[in-house]
Amino acid sequence: MISLCMIVKDEAATLARTLESVQGVVGEIVVVDTGSVDNTVAIAQSHGAKVHRFAWENDFAAARNESLRHATGDWVLVLDADEVLLSATAQVLQQLDQGQPLGDIAAEDVLAVNLLRLELGAPQAPYTLITRCFRRLPEITFNRPYHETVDDSVAALQAQAARWQVVTLGEVAIHHTGYDPAVVVERGKFDRARTAMEGYLAEHPNDGYLLNKLAALYVESNQAELALPLLNRALAQADTLDELTCYELHYHRALALADRPTQAASDYEAALALAVPPMLKLGAWINYGSLKKAQGDLEGAIELFQKAIEADPTLAIAHYNLGTAHRNRGYLDEAIAAYRQAIALNPNYAEAHQNLGVALFKLGQLPEALQAFKQAIALYEVTDPATAAGLRRGVSALGISPLLLAQAGFM
Repeated sequence: MISLCMIVKDEAATLARTLESVQGVVGEIVVVDTGSVDNTVAIAQSHGAKVHRFAWENDFAAARNESLRHATGDWVLVLDADEVLLSATAQVLQQLDQGQPLGDIAAEDVLAVNLLRLELGAPQAPYTLITRCFRRLPEITFNRPYHETVDDSVAALQAQAARWQVVTLGEVAIHHTGYDPAVVVERGKFDRARTAMEGYLAEHPNDGYLLNKLAALYVESNQAELALPLLNRALAQADTLDELTCYELHYHRALALADRPTQAASDYEAALALAVPPMLKLGAWINYGSLKKAQGDLEGAIELFQKAIEADPTLAIAHYNLGTAHRNRGYLDEAIAAYRQAIALNPNYAEAHQNLGVALFKLGQLPEALQAFKQAIALYEVTDPATAAGLRRGVSALGISPLLLAQAGFM
């Protein structure tokens, strides 16, 4: 039997969708509520969950371990209330629970399963690899108050018995719908995360995993000067860390060194040389490609953007960046094709519409260019009215005939 273990607080808006995604997959639902005041508990109970109250201690691992304490299944599946399990993965986990092998690994040798999560709406590096399914054993527990994982206890069991295997499923297993590009800089959330991680690092100063996560928080909030010492400290012990953590450390240091492109390039190269799944390298390919493009190495940039597209053909930003590199080379037909693919994947991509208009204008395809500009302006008016007004003025100053402008709705 598989036990779903969750911790929740005020998740009424999304919890039902999560629980519906595991119907017929799990035999038990354990929900630990840390203080909901909305309808979360009632929704959980209506789906058959056993709900347990737990006083919040500013420690995600403690709450997760409380959920494990109440589980009775052979396997544990961990989801958050803004995640859904995809049906194909549900079938794989059911087969594992029934004793069927995962690939060429016997079920009795599987200790844990790494699942690929897609952040819906994340534009650039939308995939994360997380250990969310594992045997229910007393030795497997979560640690760290923030960015909690079971990875350390899983690794300790593997060190004791060579038979234990951790299997990585190659396809996307979880959709995460809670992505918000502004959430990392929201002051209260930032301070809580920083305080929790700094407190843990005060007692565990050489925890490379958490040094990376705290540094990433600083990078995302534009505080590279605080991130770099942490990244350097963690990379000094790289030989003790797993390859995925090392990849993230080099990637985050490259981002932090944006004003030092030679050093940043070295870290991108180091990150991309590591043996991690291609989907996890998207951020490095795209950002390194942008660095090469800025330095005038358009061939190198195109190669990197194409690698990103090979790994994930649905990533609109990779097609858009490929288009800008082609345009800078003067290959306008290729640029137009790339922009149109980006728009097909993300119709609300204002920059892609705008740059498509530029490329079409340079080829003399004026009616099509004006339609692209018009669409870009409409999108910018929702998100960035100042840019919309500036683009409208710019189009009017291109020297296009008043008749064409009028026909396109610019007059």
